Amino acid sequence: MPANRSSLLVEMSMILSASVIRVRDGLPLSASTDYEQGTGVQECRKYFKMLSKKLAQLPDRCTLKTGHYNINFISSLGVSYMMLCTENYPNVLAFSFLDELQKEFITTYNMMKTNTAVRPYCFIEFDNFIQRTKQRYNNPRSLSTKINLSDMQMEIKLRPPYQISMCELGSANGVTSAFSIDYKGAGKISSAHLRLEPATLSGIVAFILSLLCGALNLIRGFHAIESVLQCYLLVYYTSWRNVKSFLTFGLICLCNMYLYELRNLWQLFFHVTVGAFVTLQIWLRQAQGKAPDYDV
Repeated sequence: MPANRSSLLVEMSMILSASVIRVRDGLPLSASTDYEQGTGVQECRKYFKMLSKKLAQLPDRCTLKTGHYNINFISSLGVSYMMLCTENYPNVLAFSFLDELQKEFITTYNMMKTNTAVRPYCFIEFDNFIQRTKQRYNNPRSLSTKINLSDMQMEIKLRPPYQISMCELGSANGVTSAFSIDYKGAGKISSAHLRLEPATLSGIVAFILSLLCGALNLIRGFHAIESVLQCYLLVYYTSWRNVKSFLTFGLICLCNMYLYELRNLWQLFFHVTVGAFVTLQIWLRQAQGKAPDYDV
């Protein structure tokens, strides 16, 4: 019976499931709850988990072909929108569907909420919108008169999704190079060209405090290399950025231990606390994908 159901799904052109995932750590934020239970579909859901762990290393628009099914996803502002559909489902409809999920999610939830989320599926109520949108896109007759696909068709033509191979997906078991992926219309993506998410108020405060600590160190005749390095990591994306930020914080702690006799307790507490706060902001501010154009 499951095999017959799987073959029926393959013959139909439809969206089967969708998920919303945080890019930096693969935390699932929301997902459709009525996905199909066919054998082939269940196998594809394993690829969802594998892709979730590699989202930060992949371009912002990708497709993975898994036999009779395709997995498509787009990433923007630290969040990825992933869907599973049959192999014959039109590409333009698939990415138009993801674009709608993206716009609604960004409108509904601010970046602070998504960045600080701890529990998996903490935005599960977003499933209501996923279900409604999925039903619309699985009925193209009623859909064609409600949306304009010309813009999406042109965008996919000019910048087609990167085709992920099974070899890339399984390489190094989660430890890969910075990918430096070369795909049509996007050129080469490396850590040197990634942009960070827009700075938050807390990130700006952290930057100012770090500069203040560096200035205080210079005024008292000490070096300020740790503060300068923290400011750099807060503003620019580099490979091993989180590791570098942790090592820099360790250097700050060691320097303040060395200066224990030259500073009072409050000065030591201020410098170490600022160092910890800046390190946290570096960890929270992640690389972003291509920002969507909402015409607003």
